[in-house]
Formats: sequence, C-alpha cells, structure tokens
Amino acid sequence: MGKVNTKQHIGNLLLSRGVITEEQLRVAVKILSEEPDGSNRRLGQILHQDLNMDRHHIMKQIADIYAFDEVYEGKTSIDENEIERIKHNVDDIPQDIADDLVYLKAIPIDKTTKSLTIAAADPSDPQLSNTISKLNYKEFDIRYCKYELIEEILSKVYEQKNEFLDLLEDIDLEQGQIEDNEERIDEDEIDAEINQSMLNSLVEGMLVEGVRQDVSDIHVIPSGPSTTDIRFRIDGKLKLWYQQKNVKPEAITAVVKDKTRNVDRFERDSSQDGFIQRIVDNHNIRYRVSIIPMVGAQFDRKFESIVIRILDDRKVITDLNILGLQTKAKEDFVKAIEQPSGIVIITGPTGSGKSTTLVAALYYVIDPTKNVLTVEEPVEYLIKGARQLKISNNMTFDMAIRGILRHDPDIVLVGEMRDLKTAEIAIKLANTGHLTFSTLHTNDAPSAISRLFKMGVEPFLIANAVNLVMAQRLVRRLCSCKEVYEPHPETLRGIGFTEEEIETGTFYKAVGCEKCGGSGFKGRTAIMEALYFSKDIRRLILDAGGDIDEERIKVQAVKNGMLTLRASGRQRILNGITTVEEVIAITLED
Repeated sequence: MGKVNTKQHIGNLLLSRGVITEEQLRVAVKILSEEPDGSNRRLGQILHQDLNMDRHHIMKQIADIYAFDEVYEGKTSIDENEIERIKHNVDDIPQDIADDLVYLKAIPIDKTTKSLTIAAADPSDPQLSNTISKLNYKEFDIRYCKYELIEEILSKVYEQKNEFLDLLEDIDLEQGQIEDNEERIDEDEIDAEINQSMLNSLVEGMLVEGVRQDVSDIHVIPSGPSTTDIRFRIDGKLKLWYQQKNVKPEAITAVVKDKTRNVDRFERDSSQDGFIQRIVDNHNIRYRVSIIPMVGAQFDRKFESIVIRILDDRKVITDLNILGLQTKAKEDFVKAIEQPSGIVIITGPTGSGKSTTLVAALYYVIDPTKNVLTVEEPVEYLIKGARQLKISNNMTFDMAIRGILRHDPDIVLVGEMRDLKTAEIAIKLANTGHLTFSTLHTNDAPSAISRLFKMGVEPFLIANAVNLVMAQRLVRRLCSCKEVYEPHPETLRGIGFTEEEIETGTFYKAVGCEKCGGSGFKGRTAIMEALYFSKDIRRLILDAGGDIDEERIKVQAVKNGMLTLRASGRQRILNGITTVEEVIAITLED
C-alpha cells in the first residue's frame, strides 16, 4: 500500500482545491491499489485514463502543487523558429537519453553551458529526474507543458524513423548500383543476400509502420507473378501502403512465415494461424497471423494470402464512459450487465467492435470476489482479473465450453455462439445463475432471437435467459477539417430525418487534410441498437411459439425507447461526428 499512501497526499490536495470529488479520489485510489507491482502509473494518469477527466486540468494542478512553472502557457502550437531552436538544444544529448526523454514525453527546450531547461507533460514523474541526472549539467529546471504541445514538439524535433524502411531504401539503392556494375562477380550470390535482407526489412518495416499508423489489419496479397501488394486497413478502409515488384510473392510469404510462430513454412495447401510478438516504441505488440492458400493466374504457383491483425493493448477500452454508448443504449446496457445472471449478446459483422464492447463490459463487472472465465478463439486482448482459457489441439473450443460448467464460474465470456451446442451451454449458464457474455453474427438485434431459435434453442429459454441483445457497427469519425454543407433533402428523408431536423440540423462533409491523410476521417465510433428484454419483449417471444416475429419485437422495442442502428446513426450525424454517406453505407432501412 506504500504506493497508494504516497499518492493519497496529492489526491487530498487536489480534493481541497476542488479539482476532484471525494468519490473520484476514492475510485482512483482503489484503482491504484490494484495496479500490478511493475506498474508506474500515477494518480494523474489514472484520473485521466480511467476516470476520463481533463488531462491538462489535472496535470496543471499537480505541477502547481509540486511548484513546477508552466511553459508555452496558452499556446496551441509551436512555430518553426522555436522548433529549430529546440533542435539545436538537443544536438549534444546522447541518443539513449534522448530516447528515454521521448518515452517520458519530455524535451530540452533551453540550455546554457551549466543549466538545462526541460519541458515535460508530467514533471512529477520520478523517472524523469533519474534520466536528467545522467546528463552533464549542474542545474536543471523542469517545467510543465501541456501534453498535446509536447507531442507536437516531439513529432517535429524527433521525426519518428522506421529503421527497417530506412534500411530498405539503402538496400534498393545498393541493388541499383549492383545492376549497373559491369563487373558481374558472383551476381547470384550477392542478389540472394540483398533480397534476403531487403525482404526482412520490408516485413519488419510493415509491422512497425502498422502500429505507428494505427492500422487494424495488414493484408499481404500476391497481385502478379512477381508483384505483392501490402495494404493497411485504417479506420475500416483498405489502402495500398507498398507494392513490392520484381520479387516472387512466395519469397515474401516465406519471410512472414519464418517470423510467425505455430505455422509451417512448407505447408502451402491449407490455412494456418499463428502469431508474432514485437516491441514497438517501448510497447509489447502482438500480431495475429492468418494464412490462406489462394488461386493465381499461374496455376503451377502456390500463392497465399496473409492477413495480420495488430493487437495493441493500449487500445483496450476499460471504461464504459469512453466506449461512447448513446444515452438510452448505455442505460439499458448497464442495467443488463449489472444483473446477477442472464446473457448479454453483442451482434454484428467481423470488425464491428464486438470484442471491444465485451472487454469494456467485463471490466465493468470484474472484481476479486468473482471467478471470471473466458473462452475465445483466438484470444485478442489480455483481461486483468479474468482466467482466459487456452485453446489448443488438446483443448478444443467445445471442450473448454464444457469444462467451464465444472469450473465454478460467476461470469463467463463465450467468444461466439457458433452452433447449437455452444448456444445451449451459454443459455444454460445464463439460466443457472451466471452472468454470461457472447456474440452472434446477425444484421440487427431482433434477428439474433430468430438466429438462436433456428439453431434449436427453445423460445422459453431465449425469453428467460437473455438480458439484452446489442447490434453495433463502426462509422468513421470526421476529422476537424470537416465543413458544413447541405445534403439533398430527399437523401435525408430517405434515411429517416424529420422535416424539422432537415431544416434546423447542421450537416458536415469530409474534406481532408494532412492530419487525417487526406481522407477527411480520423478514428471510428460505434452506432448501436440495444434491445433490452423487458417484460413485454419476453412475452412476445413466449407467445410466438415456433414463429418469431422480428418486426413486432422491433416495433415494441422502439416504443420502449430503443434506437435502431439507422436512428443511432442519425444522432451521430446531427452531433457532427460522421456523415450521411457513412451511415447510409453500413445500415439498412428501419
């Protein structure tokens, strides 16, 4: 508890200043006490990351408590002359210490022969003092700087280099020189060496760049006899990142396989799944690799398609407030997961954010008094406080599901109800006093009821076991470069806007700038259809017998306040978060 006691004093000072409430302090201290021994998180980080409080407001107050002055106060950006001056200040700093300062979000902004001034997003971080003490200066002045400004300075002063791509450029240059050399000595051997090094740099480079560009999936696709396309999925859309020419696709596939655990490099006729682990920018990143044979124009060649899912635990959302549920959906969702038993089902296609929602829900209900078990294939994110069962050849998904019944669970996550056997066990758990979470692939919330019935689950079991079904989709968020415009009224009427909303609402279109890479969008948010199983919904299912009427269920749910996916999308449009086109593209008519 020593770590907590040292922070309690700061918390009390923040409380006395009216910065936080007693409840916020209590929650923050509780979270701090549950942090693992190796964690370096401090109170300010917990207040921002876990309680969603304004980072600048909190850190400015903490800096003031420690008597750190603020630098660049009131500024929203740093001009180029100042950036150039700062660049000169860091020239004499050893690279390893410079790297440590970048990691700590700190940078030298001024210096003399004897003194050094450091701007830091968290000047109270003890690691910062330890790092600065390694420098050969007699005096140090640490000042507080707003996090966003520090990020801007760091990005301009220390331009992030991808060392693998730099190496790739060097190799390409060398290859050109060799091809132009008239003295062709051991050319095959040299080319083999160059190609091996080049492809290794290409694959390592795409793994690093995928993390830095906030990519969800990397696609490696043979597109010709000697051409391979590497595509990045950013905010749900695929775009070409790099095209490798004059190299057989099989060679690139072999390099990826060599770096992937649990796959056989020489197996080319069946699908394989494996994983890669890397430290990227001081963070442990996991990559889930899927390899599937594909047909090419050359039937004698064995082409394979590779998709690499990037699993970055920094993106895990553990707070329902940050998840962004709309008012009624959040109210019903919390009510459903606070019940001691029953099943909560999230539906939607692959890539609709189902796992993210489930993880946030689990973190809401997990506490040390409960045995939380998960069965997922594959496991995407590690969940603190849950026992995540490992699937293997010796422990199949079905075996794990059956084993859960004998493992004294309180809360269970079944990754997907893929068949009647899985669905029956999930429903049985829900009906015998266990809170259960799972997913289905359906278009909307009411159709999940029909899907369960068609699987063979009896209506009375569905009616009694299910707490809530929530369908969701992800829409792209507009970047700050968005512009107001007036869509055609018929388009707006077509997706359900009222005449009053058309007349008074403000609508935005995507424009594109350097910040969003010209797409006009930055990040994604969810739209959701939360069908809470109230008494009248349960009665409709029971009365349906063998004929589930999805439309009647939907009509009743809307009467109860449920927003359909399209209605949820309309709210996002009116709030200026997304565009009309985005919502039309991913939702069906009400």
